[in-house]
Amino acid sequence: MIATLNLPTTLDARTTRVRLRRATADDLPALMKLLSDDPISASRGDRAAEADIAAYEAALAEIVSDTSNEIVIADDGNDGVLATMQLTRIPGMARRGTTRLLVEAVRVSRAHRSGGIGGAMMRWVMDVAAPTTGAGLVQLTSDEARTDAHRFYERLGFAGSHRGFKYQVE
Repeated sequence: MIATLNLPTTLDARTTRVRLRRATADDLPALMKLLSDDPISASRGDRAAEADIAAYEAALAEIVSDTSNEIVIADDGNDGVLATMQLTRIPGMARRGTTRLLVEAVRVSRAHRSGGIGGAMMRWVMDVAAPTTGAGLVQLTSDEARTDAHRFYERLGFAGSHRGFKYQVE
């Protein structure tokens, strides 16, 4: 279960030390800003618009109430929320019953990119979160346009082994 993660915890990145913790409703404006700060996400509707607050509130409430899900926040105590990611534990039948830890919506604020925060967060996922939650596999998807992100994940040891598909429900 994701709830077994020992949060908050401290991570050392190249340029700063961050506290990794569970997101709360108070983090909603920062989460919306991180999502909208990404051009690909913005093109899909993440614009941090006031009209969307209720939808984001409902989503956050559902995620934090589900013991298989967690929104994780990284802050440095000075600049507020610097980064986020969503973790989902997925029990599986394939690979002899291997549980997967899905990593989604990894975002680092524009002002703090390339400072090692994303790398520190992902190493924590691989070294701490996956074993703690009983996951034998960490997986993620990344938009094909995110070539820099692909290089980042490959440097961390992830293999581009599958091709993902999505279907937008109207």
